[in-house]
Amino acid sequence: MILSMTGYGKATIAYKEKKINVEVKSLNSKTLDLSARIAPLYREKEMEIRRLLAQKLERGKVDFSIWIEKETTVDATPINAALVENYYNQIKTLSKDTGIPEPADWFTTLLRLPDVTTKTEVEVLEDGEWEAALQAVNKAVDKLIEFRTQEGAALQKKFAEKIDNIAVLLKNIEPLEQSRVPKIREKIIEGLKLIPEVEYDKNRLEQELIYYIEKLDISEEKQRLANHLKYFRETMDESGHGVGKKLGFIAQEMGREINTTGSKSNQAEMQNIVVKMKDELEQIKEQVLNAL
Repeated sequence: MILSMTGYGKATIAYKEKKINVEVKSLNSKTLDLSARIAPLYREKEMEIRRLLAQKLERGKVDFSIWIEKETTVDATPINAALVENYYNQIKTLSKDTGIPEPADWFTTLLRLPDVTTKTEVEVLEDGEWEAALQAVNKAVDKLIEFRTQEGAALQKKFAEKIDNIAVLLKNIEPLEQSRVPKIREKIIEGLKLIPEVEYDKNRLEQELIYYIEKLDISEEKQRLANHLKYFRETMDESGHGVGKKLGFIAQEMGREINTTGSKSNQAEMQNIVVKMKDELEQIKEQVLNAL
């Protein structure tokens, strides 16, 4: 079964007064290209997150984000009351000693002073919160994989159509190939008749004709292409790793056989069919880059 590298997943888990949000997006890439934006509280777990993503997603250009939303009351910065009182007493003493008037708006003045509204506590990651965060990560990744599965099914349907089209075109070549040999023989003999003064050995001519026709024979190319089409279908149904890469390699081999068939075709009808096969194969090659 084919999986696409395109996917999206998002999950939110509530923990105490927080909401833990995880978002994962992926596009096609030859390897795993992971970009992670991690909330400061969870940065100590970055390597664990990366290992999990690499294990589950395997390949693709992946953008991962995890962030926290807090309730407003929890997120408010506390006022350092002791420091405010200390500033207040210092200003009153300074005003008395210097004769400088006390401020008219005490709150505005005091709240602008250093460290009055600065958080001093250090937030520590609890085991329970990390379990909730890990649950959100797994949930988002599972949704992305589900998305990849749906996209992969669409890809597989598209590939099957293109493979069937190439198989039909390959069969259409057979009647043209059967009529090609007599036409080649007739064309060469007619050409020799136009030069009456030239004498030739009919046995030698037959040998040369056989040699020439064998060089134009595409039986092996047709057989190999048919085998590649069959192998492509079988590979699409495989489960496991690297199916997309394998399909890409098979498509390259199909291209070689189609190109060789085209170079040996000396009939306009056969060359037209080859062009159509190339068009179908090109569409496969474009889409196979998105297969995992």
